[in-house]
Amino acid sequence: MTSLKDKLNARVESYDHWARRRHYGPEGHNDSSLWVLACMDERLPVDEALGIRVDSPAGGGDAHCFRNAGGIVTDDAIRSAMLTCNFFGTKEIVIVQHTQCGMLSANANDLERMLKDKGVDIDNLTLDPTLPELKLDKGGFAKWIGMMDDVDVTCMRTVEAFRTHPLIPKDVVISGWVWEVETRRLRAPTLDAKVRGRVPDVRCTDYGVNQKQPARWS
Repeated sequence: MTSLKDKLNARVESYDHWARRRHYGPEGHNDSSLWVLACMDERLPVDEALGIRVDSPAGGGDAHCFRNAGGIVTDDAIRSAMLTCNFFGTKEIVIVQHTQCGMLSANANDLERMLKDKGVDIDNLTLDPTLPELKLDKGGFAKWIGMMDDVDVTCMRTVEAFRTHPLIPKDVVISGWVWEVETRRLRAPTLDAKVRGRVPDVRCTDYGVNQKQPARWS
């Protein structure tokens, strides 16, 4: 028979290991050896969408979670993915984007123009004051914003960008998903019109944005 003392000792030991994970390198991986890239939108609940414990309760422990506008490839997303996969034992990457995304709602050239009207010199910016070497070529700002033409296409391209990146190990499992805000269900990205027609607002044209976004993808 296991005593309560034994159970408590085991729980304390387990928590101590959890709290000191970063001391153990790849052997101190999170519970699911998982890194999640998700849009920052407050209507995208990562825990509910993926059936894991990341955001709630606080420090759920299942994954490293990185959020940015759109849940897209950025230099800092690559940086975080590189660290977790190469040094913290992560074996899987899951990308979650969603319908009704604000990154569909305007054209990046218009956003760039609005900043210029506010007096921002977008051609002479230090993006990261701690890393002044990190610069955009002239004309690259609108691309850097990362607005989307189509959520499903962007999700598929994001998966491919991580799958082929030299800093991400080839044995890492990578998948991408679209969260339907309206139905609270997850689906794979697709070009199937019937599936995409189930909910609105998966393209920038659904927001009345008819000008193509600056080409971010080669």
